[in-house]
Amino acid sequence: QVQLVESGGGLVQTGGSMRLACTDSGHTLSVYNMGWFRQAPGREREYVAAISRSGLSTNYADSVKDRFTISRDKTTMYLQMNSLSPEDTAIYYCAASTGGWSRSSNYDFWGQGTQVTVSS
Repeated sequence: QVQLVESGGGLVQTGGSMRLACTDSGHTLSVYNMGWFRQAPGREREYVAAISRSGLSTNYADSVKDRFTISRDKTTMYLQMNSLSPEDTAIYYCAASTGGWSRSSNYDFWGQGTQVTVSS
């Protein structure tokens, strides 16, 4: 059973940077397409970024393109977030998919989330 755990969230000032990580207790994640999603208070969960099993293909939501970078190794997925703004404040979730990667319905396993708060 896959149990994803996010880490690295916290409080940062506008313009700052933060790196999130997602792991399954050190087990390999290389068989899964992986993604990051986020949910702000009062809003629906939204897609942030995804990365293929090989790590060679990535995709980003327009709202984070050129500011966020998704990456992975065999056991951990990362989300490097730069130029953060209060609009990025949300709970960030990592997810793993045995199939596609473009929609939240593709994902089979989800973490519990980590809070990211960007102060103005």
